[in-house]
Amino acid sequence: MLTKIGARAREWGDAFDPFTNVYGVARSLIALSTLLTLVFTRTDVLFRPASGVEDVPVCMGVRAAGTFCLGAPHLDLVRWLSVLVLAVVISGWRPRYTGVLHAWVAFGFQANAITIEGGDQVGSIIALLLVPVTLLDDRKWHWLPRTSRALDERERTFRLVARVCFFLVRLQVAGIYFHAAVAKFAVPEWTDGTVLYYWLSHGSFGAPEWMMPVLRPLLLNGFIVATATWGVLVVEYALSAGLLVHRKYWRVLLVLGIGLHAGIALLHGLVSFAITMFGALVLYLRPLDQSFELARVTATAARVRDALRLRLRGERANALEPATFI
Repeated sequence: MLTKIGARAREWGDAFDPFTNVYGVARSLIALSTLLTLVFTRTDVLFRPASGVEDVPVCMGVRAAGTFCLGAPHLDLVRWLSVLVLAVVISGWRPRYTGVLHAWVAFGFQANAITIEGGDQVGSIIALLLVPVTLLDDRKWHWLPRTSRALDERERTFRLVARVCFFLVRLQVAGIYFHAAVAKFAVPEWTDGTVLYYWLSHGSFGAPEWMMPVLRPLLLNGFIVATATWGVLVVEYALSAGLLVHRKYWRVLLVLGIGLHAGIALLHGLVSFAITMFGALVLYLRPLDQSFELARVTATAARVRDALRLRLRGERANALEPATFI
């Protein structure tokens, strides 16, 4: 029995090379979300006393290992160093070296800061689950395919470990959507189909004022509000089922998920949350063996790199020319 299980696991792991730019795109999106939050949110806003929490940053227990606790009281310096690390992660350079740093920065932010949201926690968890994958990824850039290599015992082990980690990420994302859908049934306004009227009309968390002339007539239509409210539940349930359905349906679910979070970003302003969930959805519903076509992106990056190199060489040459005195 155990021999058969082991053989099936080997076969599953050997099916394809999981070190593609699919997870690279997801890493960059998740890092981008955290970077935008750190860049556009002042330190005194991120670390401000809250109800029941007087000492900031929060450094109790394992949180003490967070970046902002270790760097206290120089919180602004740590914030910009974190931005630098995240920028390198977004670039895709050396996942083997940046994976651990990304997980540490993401953990430190969500564990030590006060002003955070669910996307920060999701990003931290996914970055942590991807650490074993990044440690096994020897590519220089996570946008590029790996060089072909023999399927020896070492390579088979690497692939199996990576695929297990990716499965754990998918399991986590499926759980997020399942819990989001189930928990809403405990709220009467979700079950009676009116919650979107209240949330979109809310003075602080509702839709932007410039959209209200268009939204207000729709919000006064009970059928439209109920259909949209229950539609959210249907989409979240469908997304949670992505773990079980055949992969031929993943693209449809991916489009639905991106549409859901794009709508939340537009109507509620949760842009960083949406970007994190875009990255999570890519890992969840984009087959790892179907790399993104990034030929134009990589060609543009190569041209920029070559132009910079030429400019640097020109500046060095000018610097080495003998000075001329009149």
